[in-house]
Amino acid sequence: MENSAIIVGLDIGTTKICAIVGKRNEVGKVEILGMGKSESLGVMRGVVANIEKTVNSIKEAVAEAENKSNVVIEEVYVGIAGQHIKSLQHRGMITRTNTTNEISQTDIDAIILDMYKLAMPPGEEIIHVIPQEFIIDNEQGIKEPIGMSGIRLEANCHIITGLITAARNIQKCVTKAGLKPVDLVLEPLASAEAVLTEEEKEAGVVLVDIGGGTTDVAIFQDGIIRHTAVIPFGGNVITEDIKEGCTIIRSQAELLKIKFGSALAKQMKDNEIVSIPGLRGREPKEISVKNLSSIIQARMEEIIENVYYEIKNSGFEKKLIAGIVVTGGGSQLKHITQLVEYITGMDTRIGYPNEHLGQGYDEVKSPMYATGVGLVLKGMHEYDKARKGNKGKATSLAIETTQHRGNWFKYIFEKGKEFLNDETDDPKL
Repeated sequence: MENSAIIVGLDIGTTKICAIVGKRNEVGKVEILGMGKSESLGVMRGVVANIEKTVNSIKEAVAEAENKSNVVIEEVYVGIAGQHIKSLQHRGMITRTNTTNEISQTDIDAIILDMYKLAMPPGEEIIHVIPQEFIIDNEQGIKEPIGMSGIRLEANCHIITGLITAARNIQKCVTKAGLKPVDLVLEPLASAEAVLTEEEKEAGVVLVDIGGGTTDVAIFQDGIIRHTAVIPFGGNVITEDIKEGCTIIRSQAELLKIKFGSALAKQMKDNEIVSIPGLRGREPKEISVKNLSSIIQARMEEIIENVYYEIKNSGFEKKLIAGIVVTGGGSQLKHITQLVEYITGMDTRIGYPNEHLGQGYDEVKSPMYATGVGLVLKGMHEYDKARKGNKGKATSLAIETTQHRGNWFKYIFEKGKEFLNDETDDPKL
């Protein structure tokens, strides 16, 4: 990965595990080289519940991605989600001793590093520290402090925490699958990277990623992440409700939801009936499409009300001009945008991860791959940042080496001079 910017995103979801291989093309868009996916058997509500099954599913998805992309996958950017994810706001501060030097990335890194030392409740750790805005010598609202002068540098940070065990289990699964996890990325942040535009983040927007086991929420305003939350309901709960309500097996319930389901029951006709073959020669079962949609709508309303509670809780409800962007597999449900608009009163659109993608590989442009594409994009940003940093390091190293070389020649010259002077002072000569 050091030689070429081929990045792999690994989305370990509740329903599927997906590996996406991508690189940047000549016009700066992301070109998808290959994708592999497998059924996720060892994950429940975004958290690993069975290591062995998860490892096998990861291996299967990665092998398929390798075949399709002709790339040997060694390092991956992994998504993390789950009910245990929490977020908080905190302010960090450093006092700079050298006032003549401008504020650099090193100073910002020092604040971020300091944040990771915050005392957490037992069993929790900090996953991300995201600087929101900076304060230089009491001057507030600075977004880009690099290049400015100042003594006291403060930063308001958005801190995302999670259970140590959940993060360790994900890393363990990835390592056991023969891969190296480069970084753990919070899934709503990855999805936001793939489906939101800079204008939306500036205006104020809510990203709602409806996955199989969880619904992730991320709120942006003024181009800054303001609030994150994970709701422990997703598409799987809807499938369970259909299974119970229609007394059918799970696989049939999933198919019914995808093919005939709707988030608004009143949009469906009363006389529309779906016939499901009976098990082992039993009589086929007839299910009203309107009843099916009533079951889906009831659960969907509960999920959206939880999302709306998080929006109100963030304190930014009145500042979200761009409204709501719904993505993830659950966003493919018919009439989902109408139901979200009806409950929240906010403009809603479906988020497709095609904002930063080049031509080809249309399958990846579905909302269900938003997290995977976002992980690739996050990886590319990290790669670019590291490359810039290394350039700086290489330059300073070259200067340092030249200085050392200059000092060495000076040392040799001085010693030679001393030796000649000593020889000249010899009385025998």
